[in-house]
Amino acid sequence: MSEFINNSSQRKEMLRHLLLRLHEGDNPDVLRNRLVEVLSSIPYNEVVEVEQELIESGALSEDEILAFCDLHTAVLDGSIDQHGAKPIPAGHPVDTFKRENRAIREQLDRYEVLKNEAAQLTDAQVVDQALKLRAVFNSLADIDKHYKRKEYLIFPYLEKHQITGPPKVMWGKHDEIRELLKGSFEALATPFRSAEELNSIVQLVLDPAIEMISGMIMKEEEILLPMAMDTFTDEEWYKIYQETAEFGYCLFDPTDEWRPDGVQIEKQEYITADAIRLSSGVFSIEELEALFIHLPIDITFVDKDDKVGFFSHSPNRVFERNRSIIGRDVRMCHPPGSVHIVEQILTDFKNGKENKAVFWLSNFMGRFIYIEYTAVRNKNGDYLGVVEVTQDITQLRLLEGDQRLLSYAQK
Repeated sequence: MSEFINNSSQRKEMLRHLLLRLHEGDNPDVLRNRLVEVLSSIPYNEVVEVEQELIESGALSEDEILAFCDLHTAVLDGSIDQHGAKPIPAGHPVDTFKRENRAIREQLDRYEVLKNEAAQLTDAQVVDQALKLRAVFNSLADIDKHYKRKEYLIFPYLEKHQITGPPKVMWGKHDEIRELLKGSFEALATPFRSAEELNSIVQLVLDPAIEMISGMIMKEEEILLPMAMDTFTDEEWYKIYQETAEFGYCLFDPTDEWRPDGVQIEKQEYITADAIRLSSGVFSIEELEALFIHLPIDITFVDKDDKVGFFSHSPNRVFERNRSIIGRDVRMCHPPGSVHIVEQILTDFKNGKENKAVFWLSNFMGRFIYIEYTAVRNKNGDYLGVVEVTQDITQLRLLEGDQRLLSYAQK
């Protein structure tokens, strides 16, 4: 059988034949055993090529491929050769996808524990167990961000490289998983009166969602991500990397930065016609203006040259500000008697001796005012300025006990 193992065209033809038999209704277990016996393993790129050929030839429609995609997963799982896959640098988009999959897998493992416990529950324990299951599925709701990054960042580049079949199939599976998750959320929102009811929901609703999510991890790790690593240039990956934060992350917050060697890095445009892009999200100008107005604190920023650069203009500011102070030396914004304190703070912040200075006024026009100055530094520790945060905490100091029920603040 070595001719099958060593010959790509024969190997793909055998895989094509086995997959067609699978679609015709042959036993998946028998076909899997045959696959292992004849092929031993098959490179991930050949799996993609065969599915692409099946779609393009009309032998199977995209809907048919989609309908049997999970059977493909069951047959091919563990039989895909990844020895030729490229190494993945820390912080690379694929590294982030794989780390997210690890976090997703932890939730799937947690689900299995809760599922096994549910089989032994009494009726009196059902409510607590349902809450634990709901917590797992609330975490799994983050998967939508993981899938959207594939759909809007990975798939377009695959299509650019003429790989169109697998993205269409996988996007369809994403939508199926979304529907199964939606059904799971709805089912878990229902009050359970017995262990039998909960276990029925587990088997009929929750299990299918978990199984499809697990299968998607396999499809990504054994086929999609290695194929994308082989296909995309570093320039393309870096564009994907730059856009990733806009969609958010799934159960994992990457800390490693990645910059490809030998690639001309264009300065990223953080301000567009109507938006500001930050490392942790994007605001429209209107949203950002409204946010500063509604914050329950006052903010003033002084730059590294000691000039006032910004202040939030809440209608309920503690200390009045007007735009005439923009660009003004901060020393000129304080009474002469307190300038020496300002000087000391600036000196200590700039030389790195201190990072925070705190003051409070216990009776400022009948209010208790808390003022905090914090040194602002970049990732290298370089001084960028100081931010002053002022808050009226009069009512906060009066709080006692707990408030766990919804109660809207008095206007």
